[in-house]
Amino acid sequence: MIFEFSGKAQGTTYHLVYRSSKQLVKKDEIEKILNQIDSSLSIYKTYSLINAFNKSEKGIRIDNHFKKVVEKSIVISNATNGAFDITVYPLVNAWGFGLEKSNNIPSNYKINEILNCVGYQKISLNHSILEKTKPCVKIDVNGIAQGYTVDVIAEFLEKNKIKNYLVELGGELRVKGTKSKNQKFKIGIEAIKDQDFLPIKKYIEIESGAITTSGNYRKFYESNGEKVSHLINPQTGYSIKSDLISVTVFAKDAITADGFDNALMLMGMEKALDFVEKEKQIAAYFIYNKDGLVKDTCSSGFPIIKSIN
Repeated sequence: MIFEFSGKAQGTTYHLVYRSSKQLVKKDEIEKILNQIDSSLSIYKTYSLINAFNKSEKGIRIDNHFKKVVEKSIVISNATNGAFDITVYPLVNAWGFGLEKSNNIPSNYKINEILNCVGYQKISLNHSILEKTKPCVKIDVNGIAQGYTVDVIAEFLEKNKIKNYLVELGGELRVKGTKSKNQKFKIGIEAIKDQDFLPIKKYIEIESGAITTSGNYRKFYESNGEKVSHLINPQTGYSIKSDLISVTVFAKDAITADGFDNALMLMGMEKALDFVEKEKQIAAYFIYNKDGLVKDTCSSGFPIIKSIN
C-alpha cells in the first residue's frame, strides 16, 4: 500500500510518500516533528531559539536540533573556506531577502559596516551553549535547515520500520527503497532556457540518498535594470554574479547536499566542478551560462540522467 501526506512547513510545502503493508506513521506525527524544528530554527517564529540567539548579547543554550545544524554548518564552512556561512543573515536582511523585504540595494558603506558582524569564526559551540563574539552576529540556517528536516523525518520513518519512502520539503528530498516492487522513485530535474522554466524532460532514479537544488532563478528582484540574486557572498557582502544558474547536489543525506549547494553556486562553474570532484561525499549536476548559451554538465558519481520520451 502507498501512504501519502502533504502540507505546509518552514515557509514552503512538504510531501511524503511511503510504501508499507499497513499505516505505520500518521500525518500528525510528521507535523509534530516539523513544529518542533520550527520552534528551534525558524526566523519566522518569534519564539524560536534562533531568534533568541540573534537577540542575545553573547549567546544561549540551544536544543539538539539547533546543535546538529550548527555543527554541520561549521564543518561545511571550513570545507568551503567560508563560501557557506550561517552568519550571513545581517547581509541577507540588508539586501531585502530576510524578514525585512526590500528592493533597495544597500550602500557600500552599509555593507562594509555589516561585514564586521559576519564570519562563522565569530560563533562557537561549547557543548549546548552557542556563543558569539559580538552582539550584532546573527544567523540564518535557511540554507541547510530544510535538508536537516528531511533527514529527521527520514530517520523517523526508518525507526518505524518503513523501508521504502520519499520525503520532500521545499524541493529538497531524500529517498530510500522503491515506489513499488518494480519501480524506482523518479526525481524530475528542471530544465531552464533563457532563465525560464521548461517542462520537466529529464529525471534520475535512485534507491538511496538525497537530492537538493540551489539556483539564482527563483528568488531575485530587479533594481535599475540589474538582477539581484538572493544568494549573498558572505565574504564580499554582495549578491553573487555567477555563470551558474543552478546546482543540484546528490549526497548520502539531505543536510550534506543542502549545505553544499549554495556554496557551489558562489564558487562559479569551474571552481565548483573542481571542488565536487575532490569532495567525495557529494556529486552534482550544473546548469550554467557560457558565451550566452545555457549548458549543463555533471560531475562523476552523479546518478544517470534520463530523458522523458
